Formats: sequence, C-alpha cells, structure tokens
Amino acid sequence: MKRFVLFFLVLAAIAQNAYAQNTSPLKLETIMKGDDFVGYLPEDIKWSDDNKEVYFSWNPDADTLRSTYKVSVASKAIAKLSGDELKRQTKDGDFTKDYSKKVYASYGDIFLLDQKDHSVKHITNTLKSESSPAFSGDDEAVIYTLDNNLYVWSLRDGSTKQLTDFRKGTKKESVLDPYESWLENDQLENFDILKKRKDEQDAKKYREALIDPNRPKTIYLEGKRLSYLEATPDLNYVIYRLYKDANDKRTNVPNYVTQSGFTTEISSRQKVGGPQNHYESWIYNIQKDTIYQIKTEDLEGIYKKPEYLKDYAQDPSNYKETYDDPKPVTIEKPIFSEDGKVVLNITSDDNKDRWITTLDLSNGELKQLDHQHDEAWIAGPGISWNTTTTLGWIDNEHVYFQSEKTGYSHLYSAHVKTGKIKALTKGDFEILKVQLSRDKKTFYITSNKPSPFENQFYHLSVNGGEMIRITNVKGGFEVSISPDEKMLALRYSQTNKPWELYLMPNKPGAKMEQITHSTSTQFKSYPWRDSKIIKFKASDGVMVPATLYEPAPDKKNGAAIIFVHGAGFLQNVHHWWSSYFREYMFHNMMADNGYTVLAIDYRASKGYGRDWRTAIYRHMGGRDFEDQVDGAKYLVGEQGIDKNRIGIYGGSYGGFITLMSMFKAPDIFKSGAALRSVTDWAHYNHGYTSNILNTPVSDSMAYRRSSPIYFVEGLKGQLLMLHGVIDTNVQFQDVVRLSQRLIELGKKNWDLAVFPLEEHGFKEASSWTDEYRRIYDLFNNTLLEK
Repeated sequence: MKRFVLFFLVLAAIAQNAYAQNTSPLKLETIMKGDDFVGYLPEDIKWSDDNKEVYFSWNPDADTLRSTYKVSVASKAIAKLSGDELKRQTKDGDFTKDYSKKVYASYGDIFLLDQKDHSVKHITNTLKSESSPAFSGDDEAVIYTLDNNLYVWSLRDGSTKQLTDFRKGTKKESVLDPYESWLENDQLENFDILKKRKDEQDAKKYREALIDPNRPKTIYLEGKRLSYLEATPDLNYVIYRLYKDANDKRTNVPNYVTQSGFTTEISSRQKVGGPQNHYESWIYNIQKDTIYQIKTEDLEGIYKKPEYLKDYAQDPSNYKETYDDPKPVTIEKPIFSEDGKVVLNITSDDNKDRWITTLDLSNGELKQLDHQHDEAWIAGPGISWNTTTTLGWIDNEHVYFQSEKTGYSHLYSAHVKTGKIKALTKGDFEILKVQLSRDKKTFYITSNKPSPFENQFYHLSVNGGEMIRITNVKGGFEVSISPDEKMLALRYSQTNKPWELYLMPNKPGAKMEQITHSTSTQFKSYPWRDSKIIKFKASDGVMVPATLYEPAPDKKNGAAIIFVHGAGFLQNVHHWWSSYFREYMFHNMMADNGYTVLAIDYRASKGYGRDWRTAIYRHMGGRDFEDQVDGAKYLVGEQGIDKNRIGIYGGSYGGFITLMSMFKAPDIFKSGAALRSVTDWAHYNHGYTSNILNTPVSDSMAYRRSSPIYFVEGLKGQLLMLHGVIDTNVQFQDVVRLSQRLIELGKKNWDLAVFPLEEHGFKEASSWTDEYRRIYDLFNNTLLEK
C-alpha cells in the first residue's frame, strides 16, 4: 500500500514540477481569464439614425455585465447609455424609398420613426408579438406579422387590415352521405314550411355575403407549419413557405450538476442522416382569392444524381444518372424590386445546386438566371452555408449575387430580361461582404484582395471596374457604415493588438481615429508576438500557410507543437486579433518556454477559395490531416525540431484532427490533446456533416474513412482527451464512445478529463485554466528531454 501511495506522490510531484517549469512572464491562470485579462473589447457596433452617434457594447470597468455606450462623432466623447436612452434606441428596420421614415419592431411592438424630426410613433401596443415590419411599395402602409398572419396598417388613416387568414388544422366540411342526403331532399319536397325556412336561410346568407367586408381567404395548414410569409409591394400577392415537421429523433444531453440537485436532460439536435423537413412554397393571389404552388421541376439539373452514388451502383453498366422525381429544394425568402419583380435564391436539399431565378407571380413559374452546381457542396462567402447570402436588386432590371464559378467567391450582376451575366470582380481573392449604397450606384465591399491574411474595405461601381481601397493599414476590419454613408465606424485589430473602435470618413486616404482603449495594463506589459506567416510545401505540392511562433534562439528546446483550429471552414492564419485569443496567448507562453509552435490553415480552411474549401469532400481526416503531417516534416526539416518531440492539439474539428493524427500517424506525433472532439461523424449534426460526407446510409465509405473511432488501433503516443459534459454541439457521448473503444482495445496511454459545467465553448476561467494546465503538463512530460 505504501508503494502504491508513493507511486502517485511521485506522479503528482512530476506534474507539479512540469507546471513549475514555466519561465515565461505569462501565467496560465492569468491568460485563461480571457476578457478579465485582455480587456473587454468593443462589440455590436451600430449607428444612430441621425448619424451623430455610434453605439457599442463595452465594459471598460470590468462590471458584472457589458453595457451599451455611445460616442459622439463630433466631440468623440464617450458615455454609457441611461435606462431611458436604452428604451428610446431604435432597432434595425425597413425604410421608405426616400429614407424619410423607418419602421421597426421592438419588444414585440411596431414603431415608426420620422427621420425629419426623429419622432417615434408607437403603432402597435399589445401583449402579443408583432414582428417583421416593412413598407408597402407605395410607402403608404406598413405590413407586419402577428400570429402567423400578415396585417397592413395605413399611414394615411391609421386603419388596420388583415391580409391573410392562415389557420391550423383542416377545413371541416359538412358532407351528407347519400342516404342522409336522400332523406333531407325528401323532407324538403313533402313539407313546405321546411322548404320556406331553408330558402329564407339561404337568402339571408347571400345578402350577408354581399355586404360583408372583403375578408382574406382562409388557408388551412393541414398539419404543416409556416416558415415565412411575404407580401408583394403592391399587396396583391403573398408568397409563403410551408413545411411538415420531420419528427426526427433528438439526442439528449444529461446535466449532472444542477441547482436543484437532480439530474436533468438538455434536448439537443438530431444526428446526420435523420429525417429532414422538406419545404414547399406557395403564392396566394389576393385579387383572385386563389393559391398555387411555385413550380421547380423545370430547373436545370434538378433531376441529376450526385456522382458519388455511382460508387454504390450494383450494376454500373445500367446505372441511371437521373432521378425519376425532381430533387427536393428550399426556396428562400423572396426579394422584391421597387416595381414589384421577384428574385429567388433556391438550393437543393443535398446542397449541390443553387439557382437564382425570377418568379412569375401570376402562375408560379420560374425563369432561371444562374445555376451553380458543385459535386462537393455549394458554399463560400456570400453564397450559403454559415454565411449571409448576397442577393439583391441594383435597379428594376438588374440583380447582383455571388458565385464561386471561377474558384473564388466573386460578385456578379444579371439582367433579368436577357439573362446576361456580368462579372463585377475577378481574381484569386474573395469578396467577403457586400452592401449596396442607398443611391444604388456603389457597392461597399470587404475583401481579402491584398492577401488571404488581411481584409480591407473597398468601393466598387455597380457597373464593375476598379475596386477603390478605403482602409489602408494591415490587419482586419469590421465595417459599419453611417446611415448617410459619409462615415465609417470600424472595429480594427492586428495580430497582437485586439479589436478597438475607430471612426473615419468613408473616402480613400481618410485618417482613422481611435476611439476606445480597452486592453488592460497587465496585457499591454507583455511584448506579444506579431504574426510570422510562412508557407510550407505539402506532399501534393501545394503551399500551405501557417503561423510560426518561434522561441528565442537561446531558449529553443527542440520540441514543437502543432495547433489545429476548429470549425473546419474557419481561418486562423491572418493579421488580425484571433478568435482563438487564449490559444494565441498560450502559444506565446509556450514559445517563451522554448517550444516552436505551428498553427496551420489546413485544407478546408476559410479564405482560400473553392478548391481549398472542398478538398475534404467525402474524406475528412484526409488532406486536412496530411497537412498536419507535412507541417511536422517542415518543422523537422526547416526549423531543426527533433522528429521524436512533436505534439499536436486542437478543439472541436481541431480535436478531431488531433485524434486522426495520433491514430494514423503515431510515429510522427509523440502526444496529443484532443478537446471537445468529434470522434464519429455519424453522430454529428446534419446541416454541417451531410454537405461534406453526404449521409451515413447513402455514403458509408465516406464516414468509415473519416471517423477516428475506426482508427483507434494505431494509437502509440500519449493521448489526452478533454470534454465538457453539457456540450450540446459535439456531445459528451462522442468521447464516451471513443473511451469504450480504447478500453476494449486495451490501450493504456490515454486520459480523459471532464468538465461538468461546460458546454462546447468553455465559459469559466477555472475550466480554461484546468484544461490548459493539463495540456501544458502533457507536452512538458512527453516532449522535453528528461
């Protein structure tokens, strides 16, 4: 027993000594405090309606919660908003064509702002929730939603009219069977009084119908649900979308540490490949009091099967490349021109096709303007999949949109009558964000044109031509344009300088003026490393970008760590303040202790175009994993790292890659820390996974080669897994299933640390500190020479 106790005391001493070896001025318990150490940076930038002030969320005094602040554009004075000022704040909304009025929803009511005197009219004041207000095409009425129906409020006389009458259930019609019908007709023939009374009732109903107000047609949902409903500007049509709940089986996440003391279950998401909602879109013709469905069966490519299905054909010689029925599609909300034309964004449910069409409201027929097809999946900045879709009207004849047809997401216009498409931007860079000016002459664009590692703000004529650069310093920008479009409120940062608020005129060569100073004195006391961005050649000849953290030459210990960012489609090699700021600070600390750290924008990362994005199609843990292996070889060949002293770590998708690296390249990576990791893609969600791997039933090979749980036998090095118990994204079940697999295979060199009160993104500083103490100890104990 004494030897047993002594053994664990020795282990504890080793771990404690490893932690004590930190020679950096940065301490884990300090940098893992997050905002309490760095400073509370400005967020949620918004302009006042009169262009005189900018509002933002801030917490310079490290209060319990953030508060809303304002800065005067003229004086640059900063002040916290009072309770009354918060109540008076307007929300985003819809404008009249001349921008003289704005309508918006707030606290479940509808408000009308007059821009001339900035007076606000409270249109609705009810206990119910009104939402989604918009002006009619003539700007004489406000359309809003209440209880899944549209209402119209007149600016002229204040009257309110119900535009639609959607009801749950099925219309109940009293229909007599033949026997009852014969009896009723016989009664009416034999008894004059009954006939007389029936005629009187029929006449009364007829007269009441003549004098009744014009009511909207009652439309029964018949077990379906409304997804959206939109009135045309002339109020003659309503476009609406229905779906029937798929009643898919949801996963539950147990919560063990609760206020009540009882275990509860958190309802979460479905797994990939489960039943999905399918949508159908309809038109309600108010004038004719009729409804009809929008027709999609003639869209180009709507019958084409994905190519991967050929791999499962029992008889390839007789394989049919088309479906008998059109693929299910989803029609997004309609976008109206000023004269009432409609443009639609339509995507196939397998996300391999996207159509941009116009809509004939009179019959529901579509005219195709653009068809985008990708055998992997449709995505990219401004297109779809975790991004805002760019689509709108330039004028009554032209629409604008983004497409990856050249391999990079660029801006295009299309003439709705001729169908002619014009490229407005081109090159080996991406258009990240697009906003059309109020006069519809200029696009305001954020782009990574200078390099993938920075983004800048530009002006571009709606006719195309030269992109005029407005911001002119290296880094990252988040831009909010004033209502009159004369000023910019900027969130700007560099690699080692966190986000701050700046103001500048919206013109080339203008000077940026810093407004906030948010970072703490303690944070500023350390000389944070700027990005050293390198590129190494991968085994397929492609140059892969990465950020290199180098120790001082006299501190270099010959060991290295590779960090794998999460989300898959995310960028972490850049010249702005990282969303992985704790990891950034940890890497500075590790470099101070002699480690070389490499953070790679592996294949599938954001910002590098379509081919980079889709390189993992049907094989996650393929090219993205190989980029980590090639990064390790770069460290050995170019940075003098000992090939037996390389570790790897990352969270979420980064945790998944860490597992694949430890299982598939056990002779490359000595140790690894996998945080909140996907261990089996068949247990992740549908929206993300099905795009990349299709579904487990239709493409089982993709899941088999992409899931770490199938490669556990390869583990040789020391593996540390860390997971939040109430993670509703990558659920705790993932790491439990992998643990059971490790147990059954008799693997001994692994550990699991659980965090009972943490979700996917950790919140508590104590959890962050414990997590990274374990990671730090892992690398010290496995990578340093004893």
